[in-house]
Amino acid sequence: MQKNIILLIDDDNRNIFALKAVLKSKGFECLSAISAKEGFAIIENNEGIAVVLMDMMMPDMDGYQAIATMKKSSKMQNIPVIAVTAQAMVGDKERCLNAGAMGYVSKPINIDDLLVHIAKLKTASV
Repeated sequence: MQKNIILLIDDDNRNIFALKAVLKSKGFECLSAISAKEGFAIIENNEGIAVVLMDMMMPDMDGYQAIATMKKSSKMQNIPVIAVTAQAMVGDKERCLNAGAMGYVSKPINIDDLLVHIAKLKTASV
């Protein structure tokens, strides 16, 4: 089965709504979760997750903890994660990449940049 689903994990429904609308208009199938734990449940029940767009600043479990959990799981460790964050200070990108993210996009999201990241990850995983 072709992995083609993008999972959005963000605690702000407005971010999910906007990103989902744009990605769907570009031909992607999207699922969403408002917490990392909810996202893990979606991954558990879907074989077709190609990429996770992970908000890094969430209550309960932040994106750094979520990526670490994913890397320890045989089911989730090979799913690439793109860190999506409002944090755009010096060092934030490196911190996200060091945590295990395969890409980094700051908010407000530049859709063209995001699509380039997704395309790279999808071709790398084929």
